[in-house]
Amino acid sequence: MSLKSKLSRKKSNELFKQASELMPGGVNSPVRAFKSIDGQPIFIKRAKGAYLWDEDHNKYIDFVGSWGPMILGHADEDIESNLRQAISNGTSFGAPSAIENEMAAEVIKLVPSIEMVRMVNSGTEAVMGAIRLARAYTTIKFNEKKNKIVKFTGCYHGHMDALLVQAGSGVATLGMPDSAGVTKEATANTLVIPFNNREVVEEVFKNHGDKISALITEPIIGNSGCIQPEPGFLEFLREITTAHNSLLIFDEVMTGFRVALGGAQERFAVMPDITTLGKVIGGGLPVGAYGASKEIMSMVAPAGPMYQAGTLSGNPLAMTAGLTCLKKIQKPGFYDELENKSKYLMEGFKQVAKLPEGIELQTTYAGGMFGFFFTKAPIKNYEDAKANLDTELFKNVYVKMLEQGVYLAPSAFEAGFVSSSHSYDDLDYVIDSFRNAQ
Repeated sequence: MSLKSKLSRKKSNELFKQASELMPGGVNSPVRAFKSIDGQPIFIKRAKGAYLWDEDHNKYIDFVGSWGPMILGHADEDIESNLRQAISNGTSFGAPSAIENEMAAEVIKLVPSIEMVRMVNSGTEAVMGAIRLARAYTTIKFNEKKNKIVKFTGCYHGHMDALLVQAGSGVATLGMPDSAGVTKEATANTLVIPFNNREVVEEVFKNHGDKISALITEPIIGNSGCIQPEPGFLEFLREITTAHNSLLIFDEVMTGFRVALGGAQERFAVMPDITTLGKVIGGGLPVGAYGASKEIMSMVAPAGPMYQAGTLSGNPLAMTAGLTCLKKIQKPGFYDELENKSKYLMEGFKQVAKLPEGIELQTTYAGGMFGFFFTKAPIKNYEDAKANLDTELFKNVYVKMLEQGVYLAPSAFEAGFVSSSHSYDDLDYVIDSFRNAQ
């Protein structure tokens, strides 16, 4: 199947042809290439609120939201105004600035488990720092060489070598369980197991517990299509890691400030030892962070022996956009409204699936994050998704909805995102588009 839309694609196709000679696959991040739907990507020219316009002047209702950051919608006026003021003072200093203090204080106030935080430039950097910190802290604290890391299949924690194993996201879409260039030595201390499977978690800690420095997980897996933890599973992870002197890392790059103001750890009332953040905290600009208790963070240089640095870390523009965003999402009722919209959309999809000519469909949502799966089987982990999803049906529905101006992630293994800018009229239109796509 090829991507053939009723909408004009002339300019986008020309740009993609040019890009393919300039960048690998014509893109700077694999999932943007539309490979999972056998098509060509759309080149976006501008965005505002809940909408995108491409280079051919087609308009779309956007549920990608720059892959999660745009919780307020695109081109928020307050963020833009504050950025204009900030940029007049310079774009980067490579030195401390007051707004870094403000941003750190806001993150510490909002995220339950964080007492100190280190700003970085991406979610990948945040995870790299968190893993190194976990190994340093547990080895020194417990006087044991604890080098192993436990991760779950389908969880994407960035493109660091040690964790790019059965990682979900674009890797799942492209059918690549591992990446070329990742050596066996790099992943030798990575133990990969299924999500929502207590028995396997118990077995791996029974066999390797004294060597495990940390277990890392997305508390809600967004890179296999928004998979929720089963009741009590996160609490179980908290208990078993504590029992084995291992740290629990929540990768909240996606769920942080997206599923609740305090992230998934607030939503499920489970406190990790280390938290990684990104996306929303940049207000649309590149940023990441990792944080923990003061005891754990005291290991990070220059306070301690665990080295990590970054030329653009704490960039004043990123801090300005992120801080503005974090203050705005604290408006009373913000998250109730966001989740109501996600629920409304998914309930609408479910009603379509119940029509006489309907389809097998599973849906899920949390805060401003949602997922839908073309299958009758419950999806508890990546293994379930890989085995049961009707990816051909997803391709057909995706293309038909795109033709109607609905912009979803071009992969059956990705979560979708609702913003405060989406109206109920937008959602009704999308539900009707879903109905027309059957």
